[in-house]
Amino acid sequence: MAELSVEIAGIRLRNPLLLASGIWGESGQSLAGAWDAGAGGVITKSIGSEPRPGYPNPTVEEFGSWGMLNAMGLPNPGIAEYPREIAIARDRGALVIGSIFGGTAEEFARLAREMEATGVRALELNLSCPHAEGFGTEIGSTPQDVSDVVRAVVREVKVPVIAKITPNSADPAGLAVAAEEAGAKGISAINTVRGLAIDTTLARPVLAHGIGGLSGPAIKSVGLAAVWQIYRKVTIPIIGVGGISNGIDALEYVMAGARAVEIGTAVAHEGVRVLGRIVRELDDTLTERGVARLADLVGAAHRGFNVPTADARP
Repeated sequence: MAELSVEIAGIRLRNPLLLASGIWGESGQSLAGAWDAGAGGVITKSIGSEPRPGYPNPTVEEFGSWGMLNAMGLPNPGIAEYPREIAIARDRGALVIGSIFGGTAEEFARLAREMEATGVRALELNLSCPHAEGFGTEIGSTPQDVSDVVRAVVREVKVPVIAKITPNSADPAGLAVAAEEAGAKGISAINTVRGLAIDTTLARPVLAHGIGGLSGPAIKSVGLAAVWQIYRKVTIPIIGVGGISNGIDALEYVMAGARAVEIGTAVAHEGVRVLGRIVRELDDTLTERGVARLADLVGAAHRGFNVPTADARP
């Protein structure tokens, strides 16, 4: 067996698979279930200051094996109610990372203090939801926005801060650099890609909100490209997100520069058992290739790689 444990933002994970925020994280029991199924850690739903019911249905459009489009509207019970769910997961032994969202740097900072008090091991800042007005991408699309939020949170908490950045930007790597300079200890890349589906019979968008976020295998190359670019610009650990459904997908992200990965749409399609399957596949692949430690392969695809110039001759 290969050594799959990795360190992210000063936290030792038993393996590199994290349950992605927004998937299977509605309750303490579901978080604990993902941990029991084999996750190296679990990330909560994104929690805000007040309860939010989310958008009306339809909120999800399935595209078969290649992904799904969703616009949930960040539904959550609010920070006053959610700590009891975290307590349930922690009592089962789960390593829990708390995800938060806010409309201002000041709101993020206040939420961070309250989330830290629940005993989570780190905070993931949702700076990248593509469809919630006043949140996510709207306050995380420029380096200055990212810097302001991260800096405000870092001043208020002692746990590591991880910035989850958007792909819906001209320069995701620039956002990651801003987060690192502001004090973030890790980067999650990416969140969903802004997308739309049209019902041609009704002549209207399929989702009630219209614009949604595309996830699943269809965006794997987008996520890999972001991780690849970010790895060349920052020194803090990267968590790769987007389209991971098997061990080879996870290994691609690691070789692009990620130390850990988040699994979302695959869990939505197969349930939490997919976490254990991907861990086994990753272990089998490393063992077959004679690799003793996963950590030795972080960024492996960069080693000795030089981008050829347009006028290069064979």
